[in-house]
Amino acid sequence: MEIKKTIICNRVDDYTINEKINTSYIPKAGDVAIFKVLEIGKHNSVQGVNGNNCYLFPGDYVMAAFGNRYATDQFEGYVPTEYHEEYHILGKGGAVGILASMHQKLEHIGTTNLELIGYATDKNDKVINTKYYHAKANKFSRAPRDPKIVLSLGSSMDSGKTTTAAFLARGLKSAGKKVAYIKLTGTVYTKDRHFARDCGAHLSIDFSTYGFPSTYLCGMQELLDLFETLMNHSSRIEPDYVIIEIADGLVQRETAMLLEHSGFMNQIDHVIFSAADSLGILSGIHILESLGIQAFAVGGLFTASPLFVKEVESTIKLPVLDLEKLASPNVLTLLEQHLQETA
Repeated sequence: MEIKKTIICNRVDDYTINEKINTSYIPKAGDVAIFKVLEIGKHNSVQGVNGNNCYLFPGDYVMAAFGNRYATDQFEGYVPTEYHEEYHILGKGGAVGILASMHQKLEHIGTTNLELIGYATDKNDKVINTKYYHAKANKFSRAPRDPKIVLSLGSSMDSGKTTTAAFLARGLKSAGKKVAYIKLTGTVYTKDRHFARDCGAHLSIDFSTYGFPSTYLCGMQELLDLFETLMNHSSRIEPDYVIIEIADGLVQRETAMLLEHSGFMNQIDHVIFSAADSLGILSGIHILESLGIQAFAVGGLFTASPLFVKEVESTIKLPVLDLEKLASPNVLTLLEQHLQETA
C-alpha cells in the first residue's frame, strides 16, 4: 500500500496500521490515522513531508492527523467524538476531522472526503499522537527574556498580519538584527513560516514544528507551554528579536485568551496590528486599548489603498507601515522609540 504522508506526520515512520479499533477508539487532536480518498473537493492536494504539493486522487491512501479547525474564510471542523463512515480534510497540512460549517464560496466544491482505514500505532499498540512526538514540552515561565518580542495581530483571517510579520523580519534583518519568526496559533500549513524565512527571518517555526495539527480548542496552559517550547527553540540562534504571529482575529478564542492573559502579555514588548480596511484598524485598536494594549504601529492590506491610509492617519496617531516601510532598516528606530516611551 502506497501511503501519501502529510507534513504533520513527517516524524511518523515506525508504525503499524490497526484496523481493529476503528469503530471503538475515540481520537484526540494529533492522533494519526491512514485514510482512503473517496472524493476530491476543496483539497486536491496536501502538503507533503518536504513541504511540497502532494496531489490526491480517489483511491489514494493518505496519512494525516485528527485536528480541529477554525477558519472564517474556509472550514470549521472538529475531531470526531464517535466513529464516522466519512471524514473530511480540514487543512492542507494534514488536519482531518468532521466538517461543521464552511464559507459560502466553498459550498459548490465542498470537502475532500475520506474513509478511515486504520490508526497508526506504535510498538506498544498505542495510537501515535503527533503532539511533541519525539520532543518534550517546556513549562511556561514568567522570567524576563533577552530577545525583544513583537506580536503581530490582525482583525481577521487574511488581514495581512503574516505579510506584516515577514516584512518586519526583513526590515530588522536589514538593520543588522537577528530575527526569529514564530507562528503560535493556527492550522497546520507551513506556507507562512516559509514566507517569513524567505523574507529574512534567521529561524522560522510554528506550532506544527512540535506536532500540533492545529491550536484551535487548546487549553490556556497548553498554549502557554507551546509558547515556551517555541521560544526555547528560537533561543538556539540567540535572536535579537522574536516576531510572534497569532492567527485569526482579536475575538477568536485562542487569540482572546492570550491577549487577556497578563503572564503572556507581560512577555510582549511590541504589538503591531493589521487589518484589511480602515474601520478594521480603528475598531481593532479600540479593542486592544480596552485591554490595556498599545500598538506601536499598524499595517496590513489596508495600506494598499491610499484612501484607507488617509482615513486611518486622520483618526489615529500611530505610524502606518506599508511593505516598503516595514522592510526598511528604519523600522528598528520605531521599535526602539516605542520601547523608550513605554519604559
